[in-house]
Amino acid sequence: MLNISDNSVKGLIDEKGYKSFSLLRDYKALNILKWIISVAMITFFCLLFLPWTQNISANGKVTTLRPEQRPQTIHSMIDGRVEEWYVKEGDYVKKGDTIFRISEIKEDYLDPNLLENTEAQIIAKEQTVSSYMEKIKALDKQIDALLKTKNLKIEQAENYLRQAQLKVESDSIDFIAAQTNLSVAEEQFSRFKKLYEDGLKSLTEFEGRKLKLQETQAKLISAENKLLTSKNEVINAQVELVSIENQYQDKLAKAESDKFTALSAMYDSEALVTKMQNQYMNYSVRAGMYYITSPQEGYITKAIKAGVGESLKAGEELVSIMPANYDLAVEMYVQPVDLPLLNIGQTVRFIFDGWPSVAFSGWPNVSFGTYGGKVVAIDRFISHNGKYRILVAPDPDDVEWPTAIRVGSGAMGMALLKDVPLWYEAWRQLNGFPPDFYVHTPDTVKPEKKDKAK
Repeated sequence: MLNISDNSVKGLIDEKGYKSFSLLRDYKALNILKWIISVAMITFFCLLFLPWTQNISANGKVTTLRPEQRPQTIHSMIDGRVEEWYVKEGDYVKKGDTIFRISEIKEDYLDPNLLENTEAQIIAKEQTVSSYMEKIKALDKQIDALLKTKNLKIEQAENYLRQAQLKVESDSIDFIAAQTNLSVAEEQFSRFKKLYEDGLKSLTEFEGRKLKLQETQAKLISAENKLLTSKNEVINAQVELVSIENQYQDKLAKAESDKFTALSAMYDSEALVTKMQNQYMNYSVRAGMYYITSPQEGYITKAIKAGVGESLKAGEELVSIMPANYDLAVEMYVQPVDLPLLNIGQTVRFIFDGWPSVAFSGWPNVSFGTYGGKVVAIDRFISHNGKYRILVAPDPDDVEWPTAIRVGSGAMGMALLKDVPLWYEAWRQLNGFPPDFYVHTPDTVKPEKKDKAK
């Protein structure tokens, strides 16, 4: 039966009457197998020429398109202690709603009448400034009075000086006249003396002439004495003029010094008032920070500082909030080698966690459960994980993303690149070559040729 013997039974036995012979001689299964293999080879060969979309796959997570729409934590601007909560986790709050209240713990702000006392101090300092202003006005009036008095005194001293100078001139004339009279008297005395010696005049007349000469000499001495006195009066008037100038200069200098001292004190008081007003405003603003409010509409997700009576520091995270209105996006991280293949506006397909999908990376048109997006931003610096972050927004021309997607859920993205044959993509993958690099170039209008005649 196995044809291993030289003796054959062919023709001696009716093989059709035995099923075993029919199984050994019937080759239909082999023919079917050959047909299947042939069809599979032809089908595989045809598939090699099907179009394949090159892509870059990367994992990412759902986020928001705008920074202010992302989950955020609320901080306290000041140190304090939690006193009362007004919301609980999961509550919806509007912008400005009070979340909780804190109390003061610093000794500089524990005074319950801090604002009133600070305001009273400001009023007192403002009155001090007003007092200095009044003192400055009084000093200005005093300086004006001193200037007027100085001018009058100087004018008076100048008149005295002019009178003394005129008196000197008058006494000088009298002195010159006395000298002339003395010369005349001496000549007359000489002539009388000769006449007396000649016996023409009596002794009485001679003695009278001698007496007149002496009187003339006395008048000369008196005139000279008056002249010297007048000159001394001129000197005294000049000294008095200089003394008045120096005296009032000292008074004016002292008044000016007092004025500038008052001005300096007033400016210091004004600076202190401004500082205290600034401090008062800081106290007022700080008083409004005791109530922590919501910066925008959203949902309270987690209370980080939960217990009443817990102390907190300025800038410490207190509660996290998720904005109610947001535009979804996906952030993906790609390898630096794939970064040159991406550009703004490029199409991306996504598979979101929790949504069933059948995805064919090379045939996005036949994928099921995937959603489209477009690249809107590409980081220009590398992230801490050694990759570049890209931000993808929903494609307005594609199927709308599921409304139940939550920020932070996972997503797997496929950035679609160039369409190539399937055999080329297999060859590229086997050789480890990167996808084809290409850049979309907009259609440019060719410039019209200039008229040569021009």
